[in-house]
Amino acid sequence: MSDFYIKTNRIFTPLRKYAWIFTLTVAIGGLWFPILGLLVIPVILGLTFVALFKGRYWCGNICAHGSMFDSLLYPITGNKKIPKFFKSKILGLSFFALFSFKLISKFILVSSKWGTMVFWQKLGLIFVSSYLMVTVVGSIVSIAFSSRTWCNFCPMGTIQKFSYKFGKALRITKKTDEKITAARTDMCHSCGKCSRVCPMQLSPHDAFSEDNQFDSENCIRCSTCVVNCPAGILTLSNLDEAKEINSNTSPKGYDTRKAFMSTLKEINKINNTTNEYVFKFTDEDVVYEPGQFILVKIQDKPEMYRAYSISGFDNEEKTVTIDVKKMDKGYGTGIIFNNFNEGDDIMLQGPMGHELLIDKTAKEVVFVAGGIGITPFRAIVKDLVENDSAIKKFTLVYGANKENEFMFDDEFKNYSDSSDKFDYVKVVAFDDEYEGHKGFVTDVLKDMDLVDNKIYMCGPPPMTKAAEKLLLNMNIPSVDISYESA
Repeated sequence: MSDFYIKTNRIFTPLRKYAWIFTLTVAIGGLWFPILGLLVIPVILGLTFVALFKGRYWCGNICAHGSMFDSLLYPITGNKKIPKFFKSKILGLSFFALFSFKLISKFILVSSKWGTMVFWQKLGLIFVSSYLMVTVVGSIVSIAFSSRTWCNFCPMGTIQKFSYKFGKALRITKKTDEKITAARTDMCHSCGKCSRVCPMQLSPHDAFSEDNQFDSENCIRCSTCVVNCPAGILTLSNLDEAKEINSNTSPKGYDTRKAFMSTLKEINKINNTTNEYVFKFTDEDVVYEPGQFILVKIQDKPEMYRAYSISGFDNEEKTVTIDVKKMDKGYGTGIIFNNFNEGDDIMLQGPMGHELLIDKTAKEVVFVAGGIGITPFRAIVKDLVENDSAIKKFTLVYGANKENEFMFDDEFKNYSDSSDKFDYVKVVAFDDEYEGHKGFVTDVLKDMDLVDNKIYMCGPPPMTKAAEKLLLNMNIPSVDISYESA
């Protein structure tokens, strides 16, 4: 099983990527040219001023030391859990007090040289030595634990928090303070990914306010969680923007979400990497539409779920079925494969999701699946074959690397044989012995007449992105393309 905290891209702008050059210039170059230390003065003034309006935004987007931690040290850090000691307020305030005392003491010592070049050289050296200390100590704790360990007790971080409190007291942060914002908290997958990738190891998904915003003063507004949110519901927004986003986000597909207890009835092996899990429940108020997904609780502390497309739902027998592919170093799949046993009581949430809810008023529909992304279409195709709708034709284009990787192949063949409306098209990417379509799903789609079709896709992000690009180039309106990444 993989570690809880995972590495991901933390560099999103050139400034954040290369600002570390400033750190090394002052900390190392300043030993020979102490006057370089004076460059730290506008840095302190800048971060204090920015914090008045935007909290610790400087830490996550401008700070030269932060750039060094993320660009140079992050690849070699252990990315371990930051000890509580380093995150304590007592340490932060104590370190700030000690740092301030030493800095003021040194200022007093050099003040006798005021008005001379010696004064500016000695003043610069004070800042150089401080910058060098931060570089050394920050690097040690970064490599030993996690790249942003130092940021939890950094004196400049404490200054920013003081300035931020002052800004809030003056009521000047309302329109300028951008916080991590959820479009709707009921759309959150509760997967904890935001916590697992957070440089400060915070947990936004557990602490959204009534305004759907994350109010932690330790948040450095780096947007790492925004970029990595599987649900795609996070933004960096001010309060007015948060309210507007919420009012413009439809609750469709999430308005019947609920938590309910189930018993793991069956575990069936599909292939070497995929298992099928059948959960039985008794709740009478579980509402499901084909194409939705379910959240499966994988642990209590911290509480965490994983989202899986529903491949089967029996309202009479009260069962819900999912298919889980074990991923290398997969935290959630590791727990499910290793710890879940038949007879276990498992908490579920949902069903939920709207991306793959089919428009049954459409005349023609195309489903595009890749790998484990086939699972939602199992229930969708079954529903369309067995129940009447306005859809006159629906096609499933299913891509796999090799022929033996197709899931539910016999089921789809039977549906195709029994329904004049349904076409089943398989395509294999890397199997010379396969006699059917070879290549990728895009190779099939480009030869299809897709005018006036509604298109629904589920699969790995590279597949959905490539297919979306092709479809847009074929002049398929974006409103007719829906997808969910698997």
